[in-house]
Amino acid sequence: MSSAIQQLRDRLAHELGRVVVGAESAVDALVIALIARGHVLVQGVPGLGKTLFAKALARALGGEFKRIQGTADLMPSDIIGVHVFDETARNFAFRPGPLFADVVLVDEINRAGPKTQSALLEAMEERQVSVERTVLALPADFIVLATQNPREFEGTFPLPESQLDRFMLRLDMTYPGRAAESEVLSRYGGVVAAAHGALDGVTVIDRTLLTAARVAVERIHVSAALSDYVLDLADATREHPRLSLGLSTRGALALVKAARIVAGLRAADFVTPDDVKQVAPWIVPHRLALMPEASLEGASDAQIVQGLLATTPVPR
Repeated sequence: MSSAIQQLRDRLAHELGRVVVGAESAVDALVIALIARGHVLVQGVPGLGKTLFAKALARALGGEFKRIQGTADLMPSDIIGVHVFDETARNFAFRPGPLFADVVLVDEINRAGPKTQSALLEAMEERQVSVERTVLALPADFIVLATQNPREFEGTFPLPESQLDRFMLRLDMTYPGRAAESEVLSRYGGVVAAAHGALDGVTVIDRTLLTAARVAVERIHVSAALSDYVLDLADATREHPRLSLGLSTRGALALVKAARIVAGLRAADFVTPDDVKQVAPWIVPHRLALMPEASLEGASDAQIVQGLLATTPVPR
C-alpha cells in the first residue's frame, strides 16, 4: 500500500496532468514545497505554461488563486492591501490585496522594485503581514510561485540574497520535449478551445492527504552521518574559491527537509545521500553567489553544485 506522500504526489500529478503536459518533474518539486510549506521560484523563458500550472495547482488544492504582475511601479500596498474609509460604518476598513490567497503567482518578480520585493519577505517567512501595527495572518497553506526570465535584464531588479533564500526551491524550466509539445498543439491548438477552459476538469484533492503526508515525513529517519554530509556540502560551498556566498543554514535545513520528502516518495524509512543529491539542484544553486571573475568566465551556480556533489565524500 502506498504511503500518504506517494498518494499525494500521484493525485496531484493526475489532476495537474489534465491541464499541463510534460511537467512530471515539476510535480515532485511542488509536492516537496507543499509538504514542507516552502515557496518556489520558477526560472524560464515566457510561454511555457507557468501561469496555467499555478492556476491548476490552486484548483487542485481547492484554494484561491491570485496573480501579481511585477512592474517597476508596483507598490507594497498593491499586493498587501489598503485601508479605505467606509462611509456607512464611518471608519477605515482594510481591503486585502492579492497576497491574501492560497496560491499566489508573482509573475516576473524581478521587474518589481526592491521596496515591493521586500514586502514579500515577512509573508513568505512567517505567513503573515503587518499593516499599520496590525498583524494579519495568511492562509495556512499559503504558497508563493514566482517567475523570472533569466535572459532579460533591462528594467529588472535582481532579487537580493535574503529574498532568494526564502524560496525553498528553484525550478529551471526549459522547452518541453517534442512529444509533449506536440500534445500541447493537439490539445490546445483549436480556435475555440482555450487552455484555461481545461481547468474546469481539475477536481479538488482530499486535503487530509496533505496533513497525513506531513505526519509521515516526520517519521522518516535522518542519521547523524547524513546530517554531517549535508553540513559538508554546506561547508564546501562556503569555502569554494569561485563563490562569494555559500549555502545558508536555512538552505541546509531545506536540503534535509526536501531529502526526507523524496525518501518518502520512494516509500523509504530513512534518507540516503542519493536523496540529497536528487534535491540539491533545486535547493542549493539559487542561494549561491558567484565571484565576478567566475561569472565572466561563464560559470553557473548549477555547474558548481554538480561539481560539489561529485567531489564531496559520501558517508557509508
